[in-house]
Amino acid sequence: MLKVNALTSAYGSAQILNGVGLHVSEGEVVALLGRNGVGKTTLMKTIMNLVPATGGDVCLTDRVITGMPTYNIARAGIGYVPQGRGIFDKLTVEENLKIGLRASASSTAIPDYVYERFPILAERRRQLAGTMSGGQKQQLAISRAMCGDPQVLLLDEPSEGIQPNIVHDIALFLRELVTSRKICVLMVEQNLELVKAAADRFVIMVKGEIVHGGPPAELENEEMLQRYLSV
Repeated sequence: MLKVNALTSAYGSAQILNGVGLHVSEGEVVALLGRNGVGKTTLMKTIMNLVPATGGDVCLTDRVITGMPTYNIARAGIGYVPQGRGIFDKLTVEENLKIGLRASASSTAIPDYVYERFPILAERRRQLAGTMSGGQKQQLAISRAMCGDPQVLLLDEPSEGIQPNIVHDIALFLRELVTSRKICVLMVEQNLELVKAAADRFVIMVKGEIVHGGPPAELENEEMLQRYLSV
């Protein structure tokens, strides 16, 4: 469903991505792991054309989307939750969710399953989003992205700064989404417990390249963790 082929990008003269190749299939959750500064967030931004690619391409169901305006990439079927969540603090919960509808060609109403899975969003739909907890904001951010009815969901550090019970809820929600909505998920994540609970497999990035991958069970391998992920 999502294919990244020999993707490169840079910030000025600083090369960040060095020919990244990966794929995420329908119904699959893939976790992107790696130490800080190796290019994980840059990959997400390059897929969304927030950082222009300097080479390679990104394909969504065999359609090349490299270089398209970001809003057209969203309309083509990619939902994106950035690191820090990108919530509009001065808008209500409901207004944030309605913004997500703009990425959909067909949806005009907030999906019922969003409120069913995260009832706190229904209870506080008229509350200013900026007054919510970090975990509630993350639930809102993921739900807003799903309001666009995406085929692919990109998540950058979904567990960052939130309590363990919300991390568990997010893991359950991701598994439900790939099963019921037939989407796929690529997430940058450092919380290995979330990866083990939600992901079908993981890939590891080092210096802007994918160098290793495997099933979540391999994350029990201390030697592998020391080699690729330890600080």
